[in-house]
Amino acid sequence: MQESVLTAVFLPLALGIIMLGLGLSLTTGDFKRVVTVPKAVIIGLLCQMLILPVACYAIAKVTNLSPPYAVGLMLLAASPGGATANLFSHLARGDVALNITLTAVNSVLSLFTLPFIVNFALAAFMGDGKVIPLQFGKVMQVFVIVLVPVAIGMTIRRFSEPTAKKLEKPVRILSAVFLVLIVLASIAKERANILPMFKEVGLAALAFNLTSMAVGYLIPLLVRLPKKQAVAIGMEIGIHNGTLAIAIASSPLLLNDPRMAIPPAIYSLIMFFTAAAFGTFVARQADRETPPAA
Repeated sequence: MQESVLTAVFLPLALGIIMLGLGLSLTTGDFKRVVTVPKAVIIGLLCQMLILPVACYAIAKVTNLSPPYAVGLMLLAASPGGATANLFSHLARGDVALNITLTAVNSVLSLFTLPFIVNFALAAFMGDGKVIPLQFGKVMQVFVIVLVPVAIGMTIRRFSEPTAKKLEKPVRILSAVFLVLIVLASIAKERANILPMFKEVGLAALAFNLTSMAVGYLIPLLVRLPKKQAVAIGMEIGIHNGTLAIAIASSPLLLNDPRMAIPPAIYSLIMFFTAAAFGTFVARQADRETPPAA
């Protein structure tokens, strides 16, 4: 009974609070910015929605991940960037406004792209009969859990920005607490197998993390975007919303398989160290390239 209450009530509530926190940080201007910097937004979205799933699929195949872990990693690839990307981008002197816009646009688009990527992964790695049908009821459940809290957060910010700013920190802390609790619950359920799981998933998660950041940083530079925008896209692509992926994997309304939450959980631990290293590297590069003040 307790477990059913946890999965049926706690996980959807966690998802709702996570998305409310995202909404509190967004304005309609974040979506309008697509018109002012279309090239950067398009490149970022192409990296996120096309290149990363292909790279993730290849990594899952090469590292021979077991089917649930492969689907979990693909779920992470389909998830939008996390709010933490904005902080790391700021510290690395990236274009934070671009980060916010990418998070906003990708969060909306992922409502449609995420089910297709996950269904592809289920069919590719777990065989026939494992595809989740895109029933109207399921789509509406995802809509209510994901987009309605974002809309509520944006509405609060629109009519009372001071209230939104006061709520941002406690909601962010609560989201972090939910992440820890969900990760701990997933680990506790599979505690007997945690070391073998880390051995199996750790290399793939690290490879995908490094690939994500490299794709997000190097492709914008290749198409001659400013370095600040390349840094922003690198952080946005490399720092996925692991909490969202974990909750989707564990929720009985959605995938309902705690094993699929393991790759996002391990990735969420790894990405903070790699993002800090990447941020330090590009910030030092920026220091060297900035001429000294007269």
